[in-house]
Order: sequence, then C-alpha cells, then structure tokens
Amino acid sequence: MMKKLLTMMALAAWIALLAGCNTMHGLGEDISKGGDKIQDKAQR
Repeated sequence: MMKKLLTMMALAAWIALLAGCNTMHGLGEDISKGGDKIQDKAQR
C-alpha cells in the first residue's frame, strides 16, 4: 500500500513539473515576441 502511495505521489509531482515547464516555455515565447515588436518599433 505504501509503495503504491509513493508511486502516485511521484507521478503527481512529475506531472506538475512538466506542466510548469510547459507554462514557463509559453511565457518565454510571449516575452520574446513582445521584445521583437519593441525592437521593430525602435528600428523604424
């Protein structure tokens, strides 16, 4: 029973970690796009 509980907790932690990485990746892309737009405006 304890092994099953630990396995489930490890799986939940792994899923949370992957979801967090995906969210940070999306945030990085959004910030990059914003920086590109600012750079385009500055070059004009």
